Amino acid sequence: SCFLLHTLTFTVIDLESALKDCSSALQLFLNNRFADALALLKPWKSESMYHAMGYSSILVMQAAMTFEPKDMDAAMTSLRESLQTCQRFQTFSKEKKKEEMHAELCYAEVLLQKAALTFLDESLISFIKGGMKIRHSYQIYKDCQDLSNVIKDLEKQKSTYVHFKGGINMGIGSFNLMLSLLPSRVIRLMEFLGFSGDRELGLSELREGATSNSLRSILSTLTLLMFHLYITVILGTGETNLAEAEALLKPYVEKFPNGALMLFYTARIALLKGDFTFAQEKFLACIAAQEEWRQIHHLCYWELMWAYSFELRWKEAYRYADLLCKENKWSQAVYAFQKAAILSMLPEEEVTALGEDVAELFRQVDGLRMRIAGKSIPTEKFAAKKAQRYSSPHPAKLPVPALEMMYVWNGFTVVGKRPGLTQNILATLEEADEQLRNDPKYHLDDQCVVQLLKGLCLRHLGRLIQAEHCFNHVISSEKDIKHDTYLVPFTMFELGLLHKQKGDINMAITVIQNAKVNYKDYNMESRLHFRIHAALNSMGSFSAKLPPSRTPA
Repeated sequence: SCFLLHTLTFTVIDLESALKDCSSALQLFLNNRFADALALLKPWKSESMYHAMGYSSILVMQAAMTFEPKDMDAAMTSLRESLQTCQRFQTFSKEKKKEEMHAELCYAEVLLQKAALTFLDESLISFIKGGMKIRHSYQIYKDCQDLSNVIKDLEKQKSTYVHFKGGINMGIGSFNLMLSLLPSRVIRLMEFLGFSGDRELGLSELREGATSNSLRSILSTLTLLMFHLYITVILGTGETNLAEAEALLKPYVEKFPNGALMLFYTARIALLKGDFTFAQEKFLACIAAQEEWRQIHHLCYWELMWAYSFELRWKEAYRYADLLCKENKWSQAVYAFQKAAILSMLPEEEVTALGEDVAELFRQVDGLRMRIAGKSIPTEKFAAKKAQRYSSPHPAKLPVPALEMMYVWNGFTVVGKRPGLTQNILATLEEADEQLRNDPKYHLDDQCVVQLLKGLCLRHLGRLIQAEHCFNHVISSEKDIKHDTYLVPFTMFELGLLHKQKGDINMAITVIQNAKVNYKDYNMESRLHFRIHAALNSMGSFSAKLPPSRTPA
């Protein structure tokens, strides 16, 4: 009878209680009490869809931050178990009960997370595998939306409906936003034509979700913050909506002033505004706020490394690059390259005093590369190719590798907000240019790298004629560039943005289209295609719009 009683208590957790529990777990999570949040959800995760989903969500976040195989596996296992828990509550009849509606929604959300985790490797195979799950998940969200439209007004007043609607906002919003980012060739590849991504619709659904008072408000908010503070910078043109990001974050900062996530995003906003000193303070506060999730510290190290690099404070930047090399598994090859790149910006005696050997570090890069599902990671491939020249018996130094990496992560759009610092970077580049001219063994590729970066500084300083001259120098050297074939298409893209800045939209579109259509098989090609897509979209270019939607049979 004791056993019977136990089973009964386990099956009667109702929707309201489950939502309350998840809400409490979320408060714990936002107050840096990560283990407590998991402990609250764990006992019920095989009995309640919301506990299952909440538990998985936390593990997915952890995996996305650490990239540790054991965390990835734990998250994947938990997602599979969550799908089973949700399935037990699903029925496929027309008349759905409240629990069944929520089960559908949770199921779609877990599928979405599973696809997102598969997406993290940037490889095409996983893209397509993830694509099938995504299509299924999107369909469920659409069904839930249709259902929500026919729910009686009386039902809509119930507290559980708010959470249901918030879930739909989050799902439909994330999908549209995600699809609107993808270059058209990827969309064609994934046969996504059944639904095209509408960015404005995506943003408005997420905004509605973020301001609703639902369990998933925070997820809609975090998705919008990721979009404004990372995606538009790394995969876009760097035009970010910081005012909206601040407004979204404000209520959470007031409620959880010491929450690691809040401190982190506050710092990131300051960084993107060009307020590097305040950003550094906040990242350090974020590190001090908690010890439980070390990976949040690693995210801060990465940001601090850049914040000091923007100020050309290479020794401080080196400290954080070194910590990442020692502590984080995300991409050892990128970290080693970054560390060597930063050190090569310092005078040789300082490097020796630090006990480091730049050439030796560069030589390690290739051996540290990861293979995910047999594919190499684009940024690692780029780093390894650049570092290759140190393996020859008479290595020629890379001129400004740390500034070149700054460009790879689109850092010039950030530092460009500070004319004084941009001027300092320009001076460093002028110096490098001078040294190359006096070097009998100089590489034309190196000179073109320096010219591209000089052009960026000049463009941000408003010296457009000189910037155009630098960009044209690179483009006219196309036939003589040996290794860095990425330079011409990327420079062409930047020249297009320069025409946009001058107000010549047609010329901008022509030049950017040329970069898109006439070049292939260069390093970081997909990253440029994302940026091109974003740029053409921002100019309302017809070619950036998706092919007409046709519903799959």
